[in-house]
Amino acid sequence: MTLLIALIVLALVFDFINGFHDSANSIATVVSTRVLTPLQAVIWAAFFNFVAYLIPNHGVANTVKGMVNADVISLSLLIGGLIGATIWNLLTWWWGLPSSSSHALLGGLTGAAFIKAGAAGINAAKLKTVLAFIPLAPVMGMVATYIIAVLIINICKNLPVFKVDKYFRRLQLVSSALFSIGHGGNDAQKTMGVIWAGLICYSAKHSDVPSWLYVAGSGGLPKWAALGCFTAMGLGTLVGGWRIVKTMGQRITALKPFEGFCAETAGALTLFLVNTLGIPVSTTHTITGSIMGAGMTKRLSAVRWGVAGNIVWAWILTIPASAAMGAAAYYILEHFTKA
Repeated sequence: MTLLIALIVLALVFDFINGFHDSANSIATVVSTRVLTPLQAVIWAAFFNFVAYLIPNHGVANTVKGMVNADVISLSLLIGGLIGATIWNLLTWWWGLPSSSSHALLGGLTGAAFIKAGAAGINAAKLKTVLAFIPLAPVMGMVATYIIAVLIINICKNLPVFKVDKYFRRLQLVSSALFSIGHGGNDAQKTMGVIWAGLICYSAKHSDVPSWLYVAGSGGLPKWAALGCFTAMGLGTLVGGWRIVKTMGQRITALKPFEGFCAETAGALTLFLVNTLGIPVSTTHTITGSIMGAGMTKRLSAVRWGVAGNIVWAWILTIPASAAMGAAAYYILEHFTKA
């Protein structure tokens, strides 16, 4: 029981850090265009992160739950994966790099599973789908932003600049809210999937499980777990990770309100689509690609490709680095406990 409680607590801590680390996803554009102050922006984003709890779709959580094969899962494996993902998240936050919390979690879990059972411990079909969306998500965001921005430029070309700015400063409140809902709906579910897997694992091995913790192999996720994950995500977002906000909102490209609206809208549409399909993607990659798409509407040189290149390197390193950390954490845990 102690190990299960430790898993739940650590998962909620990871979820909080995820919100803290990824707050830039929801607020970077709305802060950089000065539509909201940083404090107003994190309150706005945190609220709509939590609103996603009201959408009864746990497809992403179900995908994460099955990432490691059922006959391999143990509580120590799940804890090791979470530790690896958490360490990587904290390191990239300190360096100010918008790496993916989602891929950090994926790397941590698969690294721990590989140490325990080799490639047979990993659900290859689910892994391939997630890996395919590493390049697809930012490209989808980039292309969608470019299309939306070109349409708006042509629609508004005869309007005075100050009027366009005024309208889209208001519309950015809507687009940032939509992106925050998409962000919460995808990212909070990843931690829900880990807790779900842990509850099933523990329930299968013990006969004296309290009713609020018991989940049969085909059972659904308890409401308290979903509520806890969305709350932790919202609180983490409320704290905010300002180092990453600066990188995404100011260093990739300079944004105007209508460009911020385009990036957030495209990012939200991408997240709503993958949430419906039950695919865990990187919200960080999605909004970063969208911001690049906004810059490209002006000219290719408007995007600071050197900064973008550093971000891409963080993306490439995330899965192997967190996998190594997750594997090491699991290996150490196995010397102290069995689950």
